[in-house]
Amino acid sequence: MLTEEARRAISEIRKADIVVGIPSYNNARTIGHVVRAAQAGLAKYFPQLSGVIINSDGGSKDGTREEVLKASIEDPRLLLLATPLLPVHRLSLPYHGIPGKGSAFRMIFAMARELGARACAVVDADLRSITPEWMDLLLRPVLHAGYDFVAPYYHRHKYDGTITNSIVYPLTRALYGLRVRQPIGGDFGISARLLARYLQRDDWETDVARYGIDIWMTTIAIAEGYQVCQSFLGAKLHDAKDPAADLSAMLQQVVGSVFTLMREYERVWRAVRGSRPVDLFGFRFDVGLDPIPVNLERMRRALLTGYRELREIWAMALDAETLRDLATLCRRAEAEPRDWRFPDDLWVRTVLEFACAHRRLPVERGHLLRSLTPLYLGRVASFVLETEHMISAEVEERIEQLCLAFEAAKPYLVARWDSAVGTPVPHAQPAPVEVRK
Repeated sequence: MLTEEARRAISEIRKADIVVGIPSYNNARTIGHVVRAAQAGLAKYFPQLSGVIINSDGGSKDGTREEVLKASIEDPRLLLLATPLLPVHRLSLPYHGIPGKGSAFRMIFAMARELGARACAVVDADLRSITPEWMDLLLRPVLHAGYDFVAPYYHRHKYDGTITNSIVYPLTRALYGLRVRQPIGGDFGISARLLARYLQRDDWETDVARYGIDIWMTTIAIAEGYQVCQSFLGAKLHDAKDPAADLSAMLQQVVGSVFTLMREYERVWRAVRGSRPVDLFGFRFDVGLDPIPVNLERMRRALLTGYRELREIWAMALDAETLRDLATLCRRAEAEPRDWRFPDDLWVRTVLEFACAHRRLPVERGHLLRSLTPLYLGRVASFVLETEHMISAEVEERIEQLCLAFEAAKPYLVARWDSAVGTPVPHAQPAPVEVRK
């Protein structure tokens, strides 16, 4: 788990109260700013504690590691109100194992444990909006309020985070009953005892080691009863991508991790009805956001191509009624490129039926997850058409409606989960949502 270089660094530093981890791959353009913000935050908000910033790099070729090592605060007097009592160490180390963010996190967590850290924060290397205050918001709830897991809460452009908004947030909320708005946000605070739990796990060599790490961390924290909160971090400005771009690998690994964890924590989510809010730290305010270009036509074509080429795979996962409704949807999308919509109830059924098929057809899981991509793109295209003239508050309300639809469909999920292989399940009438106080 730890390289010789990492072990030497541990023996030299010996002890750290706080570890800040920054996984990276070819982020030379932005990582210097991230490191400087982390340095300033540790020095300003935790001057009495020792801190280490660890860059876990996946083999960058653009000078990322060099940018980390030379990053410094030009004039700390302009940034800090408290004089740092202890220096902040900066390390940049390569990680080994499956290429991906999870492998980088594993090394960061292992080093945090060896250094005896009381708290650890991890942040993305491509952030342009990170400020020193993020360190306080991610770490103080752990260090001084007894929380184990601090999830980020951002203002994001309405077309940024479409995997979160259309699948991961509504499904995770419906499954486990906590409204953690950004379960795959990428920037988290973690307690020492939760770090120890993560390192005990034996599934680091799966898709968790790639894009699945964020939802894996969030789900374990919620499902195993750790103390969870959120901190408002303002805007998330980063290297965002057009939802129509090739996000298929990320979608497969993230959604595959959600479905896999559903099997492990079945006893937890079966008993949950409705959802409840999570404590939120920080001062909420509106911020300006970068526009995100969207290629609607590419997403619509992907849906139609998927319908022509993947119906046999869809039929393994979906009920006959759901397939008929998708056929009607695709005919409408082909005939009226701007006037079609992907209804919430159809999307919820589609996702839940794929989750159940992922459970009962282990040999076909790869094909099933790949075939979900055009359906996801169709849903995103419909969402863009519906919300293109909405302001952010209206868009958030629209996402809330989707979340309630997932929660109301919980009886259908349980019935289908329990059904025999290949036996269609009648559509259950949605039960009233029981919001747990």
